[in-house]
Amino acid sequence: MFLGCHLSAAEGFRGLARDALSIGANVFQFFTRNPRGGAARPLDPADVSAFLQTARDHAFGPVLAHAPYTLNACSAKPEVRRFARDVFADDLVRMDSIPGNLYNFHPGSHVGQGVETGVAQIAEVLDETLRPDQSTTVLLETMSGKGSEVGGRFSEIRAVIVRVALGSRLGVCLDTCHVWDAGYDIVSDLDGVLREFDRTIGLDRLRAVHLNDSKNPLGSRKDRHARIGEGCIGLEALVRVVNHPLLRDLPFYLETPQDDLSGWAAEIALLRSRRSPDPRPARSAVADAAGKDAAGKQDA
Repeated sequence: MFLGCHLSAAEGFRGLARDALSIGANVFQFFTRNPRGGAARPLDPADVSAFLQTARDHAFGPVLAHAPYTLNACSAKPEVRRFARDVFADDLVRMDSIPGNLYNFHPGSHVGQGVETGVAQIAEVLDETLRPDQSTTVLLETMSGKGSEVGGRFSEIRAVIVRVALGSRLGVCLDTCHVWDAGYDIVSDLDGVLREFDRTIGLDRLRAVHLNDSKNPLGSRKDRHARIGEGCIGLEALVRVVNHPLLRDLPFYLETPQDDLSGWAAEIALLRSRRSPDPRPARSAVADAAGKDAAGKQDA
């Protein structure tokens, strides 16, 4: 089970790995730079190398880098869109040093221009920054739909993806708080929500899950995260998320409000304790069964 949380990158990648291991995490999310914007610190090759060795030694899942909140690829202001483009381009080059990572961003707010214009502008920024040779998969995050946010409906995320030339470099991060606040009932109809996601976007695009409870009722469109089991989604529904056969192999990242690492350690331990055994046969058993079937056909 790949499970972790958002951690501080103040002490570099070695610090991120150390903190993750200290709380029982084998994945983590971090901001590429100050979440309110600004320049990123230069990468230290020795720090990156040490982290990659630790990740191999402890079988870490994919690193999830998060773009700063100030990035708005569909702002009505050209200079804000240029900032988004420049941050994207810089971050994607920097993240090439960690193969197989994920880069998550909030699609943005169209601020009165309309969803169609917002979608077109987001796609334009992606077209200007994605590269055929990049190792990073860029994830559009599902949003709560507050204000003029793009991404509160699955159809809006799909509209961006289909407009981007290098759409193969794109995926989706599903945020449980956001989709709940947007009106997708993952408590009473998780299967139905996933069917709609598959019909609209395709489950093959789903690459990560932000695992959060919500302080608000279904469809509130407010985006207020709560600790696991302390919100309107509730523990049992989130346990169903981490055990769902279509989701259980994905990496899960907590973004719950905590005072220190001990809060995330407790949530990680709780969720691991509620992880059900994989209902699928072990790979060796599947291979054995296939071999026996092939042998039987040859004998026949």
